[in-house]
This record gives sequence, C-alpha cells and structure tokens, in this order.
Amino acid sequence: MIHSNRMMAKPGQDLVVFVIGMRINKWTAVHKWFPVFKAMPPMIRELYANKNLGFLSLQGTFNLRTITLIQYWESVDQLTSYAKGPQHLKAWNSFYKQASKTNAVGIYHETYVIPAGNYESVYVNMPSFGLAKALGSEPITKHTQTAKKRLNVKKPL
Repeated sequence: MIHSNRMMAKPGQDLVVFVIGMRINKWTAVHKWFPVFKAMPPMIRELYANKNLGFLSLQGTFNLRTITLIQYWESVDQLTSYAKGPQHLKAWNSFYKQASKTNAVGIYHETYVIPAGNYESVYVNMPSFGLAKALGSEPITKHTQTAKKRLNVKKPL
C-alpha cells in the first residue's frame, strides 16, 4: 500500500542496522560466486519465519556487480546469536572453503547500533520501506515536521 501523506518510522526504539552483501569480481567464475549468491535466500526465509530471532526486516539493492541487503535487528545480541547459528555457519563455512581462496567474489558487512531517538526518516508516496517497514510508521505531525524535531522524539515510557 502506498502512503500518500508524509510518514516517518516510529521513533524511540533501539535497533541495529546490518548491511551485508557480495560483489561479483569475475563474471566468468560463476562456479565461485553463484554458491555465495545461492546461500542467502535460505537464511532470509529462516529470518522471516522465526520472529523470535530478533530480525525485523530487510531492503535489498542490486546493481551490476554488487548485491546489498540492509537488515534491521532488535539487538546486537540477537544478530550475533544468529551469526553463530547453524544456517549462517553452514553458509560461512561453504564460502570460506570455496570462494575465499579466489578473488572472484567478495563479501562484506557493516553493523550500526542505533540507540533510541538517534534516527529520523520521512516517506512520501511510499509503501512501508526501510526503518518504517522494520519499526512501523506513523504520520508526521506539527511536532515532527522537521528532521531536527524527528530526531528529538523520545522513547515512549
């Protein structure tokens, strides 16, 4: 559903933003990069199927060489716990065995811990997206009409 009015992500929640992806460095080495590509969908299905893991949602982008997934998590502990779980360890071990010995494919991740009140957003003519998809959304009001005001919204009691 497209929200035509000005919306923002619900404020006042702690969250972790985890950016993960891969880069195809050698298109002709399909046997090296395709297994890395193929490892992500089962993990995504697992995350969406098990809300107790602390995963909130993700947004993905694809360009000529790079796939980037921006994931939203409830906490660092839940993210690192998932990283030690069987589905992720299987994918990591497979990558390490097959692809780490070549430069045909690269992987990367970045983790950002965002305390409550240290994010702001605005969405116009958009479906639920990014932070709003992860945390829920609400209309922008006169009390939250500027970025500065949205950044000063405190965590609900």
